[in-house]
Amino acid sequence: MLELELTAIIVSIALLVMLIGSVHIGVALGLSGLLGMALAIGPQAALAQLATVPFNTTNEFALAVIPLFILMGALATQASLTTDLYRAAHDWLGKLPGGLAIATTVASAAFGAASGSTVVNAAVFTRIAMPEMTKFGYDKGLSAGCIAASGTLASLIPPSVLMVVFAIITEQPIATLLIAGLVPGLLSGFMYIGNIYLRAKRRPELAPPAEYTITWGDRLRALRGVWGITLLFAVVLGGIYSGLFVPTYAGAIGAFGAFLIVVARKRLTRKGMTEAFKDAGVTTSVIFLIVIGGVLFARFLSYTGLIADITDGLLNLGLSPYSYLLAFALLYLFLGMFIEPMAIMVITLPVMFPVLTGAGFDPIWLGVISIKLAEMSLMTPPVGLNVYVVRSASPVPISLGEVFRGVFPFLATDVVTLGLLIAFPGIVLFLPNLMTF
Repeated sequence: MLELELTAIIVSIALLVMLIGSVHIGVALGLSGLLGMALAIGPQAALAQLATVPFNTTNEFALAVIPLFILMGALATQASLTTDLYRAAHDWLGKLPGGLAIATTVASAAFGAASGSTVVNAAVFTRIAMPEMTKFGYDKGLSAGCIAASGTLASLIPPSVLMVVFAIITEQPIATLLIAGLVPGLLSGFMYIGNIYLRAKRRPELAPPAEYTITWGDRLRALRGVWGITLLFAVVLGGIYSGLFVPTYAGAIGAFGAFLIVVARKRLTRKGMTEAFKDAGVTTSVIFLIVIGGVLFARFLSYTGLIADITDGLLNLGLSPYSYLLAFALLYLFLGMFIEPMAIMVITLPVMFPVLTGAGFDPIWLGVISIKLAEMSLMTPPVGLNVYVVRSASPVPISLGEVFRGVFPFLATDVVTLGLLIAFPGIVLFLPNLMTF
């Protein structure tokens, strides 16, 4: 067997080469982990892991919540809840300075309570809101930036797929983590709204006042379209918070509730249902592939003792807890320039989570901070997944540079929000501490 240090170098190089070669991150992690185990503990042991890990990893009751949350979002889209949400927000908020961008942020945050997917949020609201804001003369950078940024709110506002993946990787309670994301998610949304409002007041040319007439009757009628998303959110989150049912049951109830809304709105078609289930299946498969690859890679780190060695080595440096947190944040933002958030979590958490909890940080609070950093990585160049989604989905011609320019003010806002969450941990832990189960 090769020396541990040499094995780690070979595996790291192999992983880097595959990532540069555009190999899917789940495959790259899995192959790197198998290579490392083959070099460190023998080919037969590595093959034994390959035979058992995929089934054992996915044969978890808790993992069923992922396809159910994704299906709930797909069915909510099929029911046109996004269009109704945007129309209601448009009618109520459109006359404010930057009102259409504010309406987009509010509607996207509300839909995040059903979809749990940042990419879905960004794609859907790009198609809905981008033409509307362009028609009223809004700066394209502001329009695209607010869509890309508000799409990330689905990562924090429950139900969040990223939060579920974090809970599974770190063996934390899914229900507690989902509840912990609610207040930080709403805070992030309000910070975005404040950003838009102040910029529109200071520079009206970015968001010209909307010149149209809207009556109170129109506003009240628009509210009839939001009952579905309100009911879904109340049932799913209320059930989890009260302990009435576990997150997996909440996902099943939410998906069934979304199906009933589709039926009630007379939007039940064979094509639509096929697309909803297909989208849920494909997205779930991609997530599971990343998780399986990450588990294989983590097994390599665990069996070779690298996790324990790195954890002990870092903690023995005697740095302050916030020095470790700063290093963690910088690592997230750096990796976010090249790979997507779920892969970052799978790669970093097996090593950094024990270090940070060993430094004294609360694991639930740490989960929210990790997801907030993951949100920010969705907007950082050169990858910035949400930026590319907005660029590709936009019905209005816009360059990638314009979208990145538009998200920078929202990234700055996220830095302030992150600082608040770090300075005042109670923002995160307030609701979880009230849970009685």
